[in-house]
Amino acid sequence: MKVTTFATALLLASASAAASAEQRIATFDLGSLDTLDALGASEHVVGVPKASLPSYLEQYAADAYTDIGGLRSPDMGALADANPTLIVQTGRQAEWAEELGDIAPLFDASVSGEAYLAAVERNVRELASQLAVESEAEEALTTLNSEIERQREALQDAPTTLVVTHNGGNLMLNQHPVVHQVLGITALEMPESVTPEVRGERTFTPLSADAIAEIDPDAVLVIDRSAAIGDEPADADQLRATLAEAGAAPRVVMLTPALWYLSGGGLQSLALQVKEVASALAD
Repeated sequence: MKVTTFATALLLASASAAASAEQRIATFDLGSLDTLDALGASEHVVGVPKASLPSYLEQYAADAYTDIGGLRSPDMGALADANPTLIVQTGRQAEWAEELGDIAPLFDASVSGEAYLAAVERNVRELASQLAVESEAEEALTTLNSEIERQREALQDAPTTLVVTHNGGNLMLNQHPVVHQVLGITALEMPESVTPEVRGERTFTPLSADAIAEIDPDAVLVIDRSAAIGDEPADADQLRATLAEAGAAPRVVMLTPALWYLSGGGLQSLALQVKEVASALAD
């Protein structure tokens, strides 16, 4: 007996729903975790890097979820025991990609590059398609993009802004895409005295207090890597004093460390970052 096109579609939809219901996701990417949470798909999460969870995802420290190790030190045994059907990774786990791929298929959720917002949207849609929650994803993206547009408009006359990363008492330039791409805040020109340094395959641009005074921003947003990984955090008052000695008096705002250094790129984290920048630069 010939099966009608409509019946075939129903069978395929049923098979897709069954496959989605069976998805077991282990994610090293915290942005993807907050996307899954926002889409109401937490029941599909089986493993997370518990030591790195930001406060807004602290519910995933519960015993119901397997601790799969650190962002740069995956626990392969625990990961295999969690029996995932999909592992979400980023560049932080690149050197273990082959081993991870032996456990389950991989999805690379890295969002670095020129088109940051497009990469975030791609990841949201890909995760949604894995779980047959595409309509929820589109609704969430519409809400997120509306808020981004509202804040971009509000920030058209934002103070000149410099983003820096603090690490072990040192400051480095951070051309963060949420600030400069998503929110459209102009990145400041670096003076000739500021020169990048190549360390291995990475390039860093150190910034001294004198260099910041020469750049002369109205606001300095600080992403504290040290605080995010449990090392000695930056002292905001001391930083202000040091800048003042160099002849600079910008507004210094300490951004939420784990949100900006460990997380990001998800439905919740991007919304939180947009809100934090807007608040930091508000008159």
